[in-house]
Amino acid sequence: MYANSSIPESAQQGVHEHLVERVAKHASSAFRKPYLDYNKAALAASLAGWDGKAPLILDAGCGVGHSTIQLARAFPDHWVIGVDQSEDRLSRKKPYPDALMPMNMIFVRADLVDFWRLMADAGIKLARHYILYPNPWPKIGHVSRRWHAHPVFPFVPRLGGRLECRSNWNIYVEEFAVALGLLTGRTVTPESFEAPSPLTPFERKYRDSGQTLYRCVVDLDQQPLEENPS
Repeated sequence: MYANSSIPESAQQGVHEHLVERVAKHASSAFRKPYLDYNKAALAASLAGWDGKAPLILDAGCGVGHSTIQLARAFPDHWVIGVDQSEDRLSRKKPYPDALMPMNMIFVRADLVDFWRLMADAGIKLARHYILYPNPWPKIGHVSRRWHAHPVFPFVPRLGGRLECRSNWNIYVEEFAVALGLLTGRTVTPESFEAPSPLTPFERKYRDSGQTLYRCVVDLDQQPLEENPS
């Protein structure tokens, strides 16, 4: 069924030559894009059912929401927020009837460019943060559209928690790790992994077509180890 799933094609063979420059520029420059009202409303809605105590999980770019549901089932003591910019994707049929849906989760439509910044401005801290199979924008000239090369990216590590990005394109994860390392001063190592229980439809499709999956995981709340301890 998934035999025709393909790996992103790109003339780019390694980390983009301008990535470090872009990340440094964004880290040193204020991002002043005005917030749109619907994104402010989305943040308020995402926290309306939260008791203010349960650890928070953000499923950033959740698509049709299957990953959000699985995360809510796996972490029943957490409050899980699934965010996607597409109302069509969010409204698609879910794998469970409403009566069996986890109660510790919510879906909201929002643009992550605003949503991440609004969370950071509000001082919100995450326990877990997932960026699962984002659009890789594999063309060399589209590097600025990848999350780690976007002006919003410096706000992402400010949210803390266990941050995980997954992709079927190794270069995307390698770049994500480089950008995180530049912003946090940590050594971040990308890796390949297996997904016996896929979190997203894309993950299942890629796995079942025999592709290698890649991820980058870092605990932003853990103190980095000293390179030369005394």
